[in-house]
Amino acid sequence: MAANFPIVCVGGSAGGLDAYIRLLKHLPNDMDAAIVIVNHVRTGPTQLHEILPRCTDMPVRLITDRMRITPDTVFVIPEKHDLHVRQGAFHLRPISKPHGWPDVITVCLKSLSRHWDGQLVAVIVSGFDGDGAGALCAIRDVGGITIAQKPDTASAPAMPESAIASGCIDFTLAPEAIAQKIISIARWNNHTAIQGARYGALRSPAAREL
Repeated sequence: MAANFPIVCVGGSAGGLDAYIRLLKHLPNDMDAAIVIVNHVRTGPTQLHEILPRCTDMPVRLITDRMRITPDTVFVIPEKHDLHVRQGAFHLRPISKPHGWPDVITVCLKSLSRHWDGQLVAVIVSGFDGDGAGALCAIRDVGGITIAQKPDTASAPAMPESAIASGCIDFTLAPEAIAQKIISIARWNNHTAIQGARYGALRSPAAREL
């Protein structure tokens, strides 16, 4: 079944928690989009699924293998895993780059660009190095939208700066403004889906008989 709602993939690392909180606090719980937080954690277990429910009314779920993707939910990648998407579900794999700078955001975004039929929004926030930058052009190639946190609002600006340097960023915004952009994208997606459904109904044989 084709996906008919957006996935917003938010990738971050050092300083990412501040960005996640500022972003989620400004998102409604009924915009019909899934939020996927892809954060670098390779040592201890992640605590994001315990912290983030304090700043959003959406349910926050730690991803497990083959978990179905649903709208109006915040999903958090578990530590020491790569995240792939296929047939409307998450698929976890052992982290493919256990040493050096991680590339879990790049892996996830590339999988989304290949296997998600709905609207895609890639957001790169505070973090070290440049994870995610290598997949942003692939997101745009399939009609997705790319956003980087404004570097002077990030405690670790290297990751958003690398995203901007890729040449494939559509918007550079502070976290609160990123939230407003996501809302407008989700609303546009919902309006387009409704209009498409109405157009299809008008073109159907049953409609022509009315």
